[in-house]
Amino acid sequence: MSKSPRKPRSKAEQRAETLEQLLDAAEALFSQHGFSAVTIKDIAEKAGVHKSLVHYYFTDKQAVFDKVMARRAPVTSGRRMEALDAYERAVDGKPTVEGALRAFLDTDLDTYSTGGEGWRNFGALSAQINNTPAWGAEIMDRLYDPVVLRLIDLLKKAMPDSAEEDIFWGYHFVSGALTLTLARTGRIDRLSDGLCRSDDFEAVKARMAEFMAHGFIGICRSRADARAGPSHG
Repeated sequence: MSKSPRKPRSKAEQRAETLEQLLDAAEALFSQHGFSAVTIKDIAEKAGVHKSLVHYYFTDKQAVFDKVMARRAPVTSGRRMEALDAYERAVDGKPTVEGALRAFLDTDLDTYSTGGEGWRNFGALSAQINNTPAWGAEIMDRLYDPVVLRLIDLLKKAMPDSAEEDIFWGYHFVSGALTLTLARTGRIDRLSDGLCRSDDFEAVKARMAEFMAHGFIGICRSRADARAGPSHG
């Protein structure tokens, strides 16, 4: 029995595929060189098309960048929000520090570990943005504040006697470690002589939440003791 001929792709499907190719190319270039160093011509060459095609889909480079961010940021933010909500329900509103961090961090690391090179490029691009003072903070605020504040809420519930400032500082350190991890600089590869690899998200997942939980608990306890002052028994 002969196979039926494959149905030709519609024009809408072809346009959607071309758009994805352009976004993949731009994402890879932005992640490697940053926004300023990449041109429309670079994106076209990376995608293997004429630059006029890029202009057909986008008004300018900023529009390309905005679309790159809009394609994946809501996905990773949404996955973490769902994981945090599910975790709180599972523990009947009584979270632990490590449990909350695992819902937030492990979910994100799974996305980059299993999502392929495109997701890893997006992770590296996000790391650049998170470390760019001039305009990066505005993007991170707009795209990720709700899920970060959801994590903060759970951490407050897990450590109700801790000062808010200590919890926010703790998150600041978590964000720094996650940013360096997503950047995949290769520095730990060289320092460890290959024992550790910066692209080994599974190794990071096995350690990061536990490490950060001990840090949170440690600083919150020591700061609380310092505020209490010497005991007068």
